[in-house]
Amino acid sequence: MTRTRKSHVTRQKSQRPGCGAIWDLSLVTCALTTVVVVSLSPVQAQVPQSRPAWAWQPSIPSVPAGEVEIVPVRGKVYMLVGAGANITVHAGDDEVLLVDAGVESMSDTVLAALRRISTRPLRYIVNTTGREAHTGGNERLAAAGSTIPFRVATDPRVSDGRLGQDRASVVSYLTVFHRMSAPTGQQAPRPEAAWPDNTYSTPQKKLFINEEPVIIAHFPSTTDGTSIVHFRTSDVVSVGDLVDLTGYPMIDVKAGGSLDAVVESLNRLIDLTVPGRRSEGGTLVVPGHGRLADQPDIAYYREMATIVRDRIKAMIGKGMTVEQVKAARPTRDFDMRYGRTTGPWTTDMFVEAAYASMKPAGSR
Repeated sequence: MTRTRKSHVTRQKSQRPGCGAIWDLSLVTCALTTVVVVSLSPVQAQVPQSRPAWAWQPSIPSVPAGEVEIVPVRGKVYMLVGAGANITVHAGDDEVLLVDAGVESMSDTVLAALRRISTRPLRYIVNTTGREAHTGGNERLAAAGSTIPFRVATDPRVSDGRLGQDRASVVSYLTVFHRMSAPTGQQAPRPEAAWPDNTYSTPQKKLFINEEPVIIAHFPSTTDGTSIVHFRTSDVVSVGDLVDLTGYPMIDVKAGGSLDAVVESLNRLIDLTVPGRRSEGGTLVVPGHGRLADQPDIAYYREMATIVRDRIKAMIGKGMTVEQVKAARPTRDFDMRYGRTTGPWTTDMFVEAAYASMKPAGSR
């Protein structure tokens, strides 16, 4: 099913105590664009060409349940919306790389969307985190992919093993693999076919895909294994749950995440990105959830995370318990935009996780 949408989002002002009127940098005037909604319908749709750098369009219309929307980003990069977490696609003349795989139930729809973009083989899936919204489709999508030829095993004795299967390679930071798998003799939380098979433990991993350098970098934040992917020629960065424009950061303390780490990695991301000539545009950022972003959006998100972090730290320094901190509403200035009282990640859950990630040992 093909759908044409016209979207105009006007820059708005917001008020914060002590700061006066400021521009909300995440809402910008946007250009007209044509996007494609892909479902399992037999109707064939043509993918629109990638927009030139000046045709800045950050708005993402709501996507009907069970459908995936293809959003051209820049150059060879596309964003798929509606499959759980956002999926980034790098498609060229040689091969296809995905950043994240969405939820398992949307795998067939994601594959249908990929076929509209490219008929080249899927070679890599990069998991930015271990959360199922990002990795649920690993098994199905990897099985539909194709291994780089020199990695295919020819020994028939291993034809039933992973090394003998023709499949895409799943890349992640090492700790993501550890949490999806399990020691010998223990029950793993995920099936082996969904595990990453290409891990790294250094600050970054480098690939060269479709004549473009691609940097996979370790950015510990909501977990200790978060990765971002920088497409250098296209000047696009896919950042997973480091940025969630639909809510507060989903910090997993048990997986090594902390609000301090989120702020530090957002500062690193800002250093990596470049604003456009008139602020908007420039380096484009694909967040884990929400619309396409740019550096001013990341700066605003970083400002939110830093202010909330500093407030909670000050309250911890005064000896306040987590219940007292929640009652004080350290997120109050940002709740209209990021706050939730229902769903899988509420404002209270965020404050509890932020508190736990910074509290002194032995405090409640």
